[in-house]
Amino acid sequence: MHPSTVHPSTTAHPTAVRGRGRTQPAGRLAPYRQQPPAPQTRRPAAGLLAPEEHQLLLLLAEGLPLDAVARRLSTSSRTLRRRIRVLCDRIGVRTPLQAAVWAARRGLI
Repeated sequence: MHPSTVHPSTTAHPTAVRGRGRTQPAGRLAPYRQQPPAPQTRRPAAGLLAPEEHQLLLLLAEGLPLDAVARRLSTSSRTLRRRIRVLCDRIGVRTPLQAAVWAARRGLI
């Protein structure tokens, strides 16, 4: 069979990627690939954390329950949850565990 007589749907796109039994152009898969966070979402650690936030990260990294952390900081659990939420928003993470990992990776704890 001559290449010009082959139906276009039976040939793979030159940049096609096979997955789950079907072939898709590589461009369609691009949004699903793991990408590192964009540089504008990362913030430098130096000068970012207040001493109270650093202490909070240390306690979170110990793996203590939040009520135990609240007792150590002499604050209510509601205030502690608010402080954790503000800290997580500031450093760009969602959970207290992610905040502790963030700090550990930067050598802060």
